[in-house]
Amino acid sequence: MINIQTVSLFDLLPLPIRNDPAMAAAAVALDIQLQETSSMIAGLELFGRSAEWTNAEADELAWQFKPPYYDPDLPLDQKRLLIKNAIPFHRHKGTAGAVEDLIAILFGQGAVEEWWQYGGEPHHFRVVTNNADVTSERAQEFIAAVDAVKRLSAVLDSVTISQAEQLPFYFGGFLHFGEHITI
Repeated sequence: MINIQTVSLFDLLPLPIRNDPAMAAAAVALDIQLQETSSMIAGLELFGRSAEWTNAEADELAWQFKPPYYDPDLPLDQKRLLIKNAIPFHRHKGTAGAVEDLIAILFGQGAVEEWWQYGGEPHHFRVVTNNADVTSERAQEFIAAVDAVKRLSAVLDSVTISQAEQLPFYFGGFLHFGEHITI
């Protein structure tokens, strides 16, 4: 098996041509160019090396792929996920799954409840999340992110924050046996 990154054109030459000094020199000269080109090809694969992207590269790729709700101030890990999922987001834009996926990347967990699941009006939905930051400083960011992938005709009714806490639960009981005698 021939590996394109380590192949030598000189080794591929037939023996009569390999003995010609001019052809051998040309093959060795082309080997250098082929190895440089094959090493540059390895750098072209973008998504395979997404863990190596810098902020500047992520911003450039975001300009190219136009992921929904991209903010240059986001953490680099979130930028990488948004860019890697930009094409699937554009394919599924307007669906509850796209809203849930975007919320998962930006805010942790989240679920979409359609209008028929909670008794709302047609074409309305609500979002249930467990991220307490949605109500404070990131509320407008959350709404903008949802607006970036929802259907234009869909209306966001509410954002519900569910919070589960570990609380101690104590259960007690007593049992009394005895007779009551009246004289």
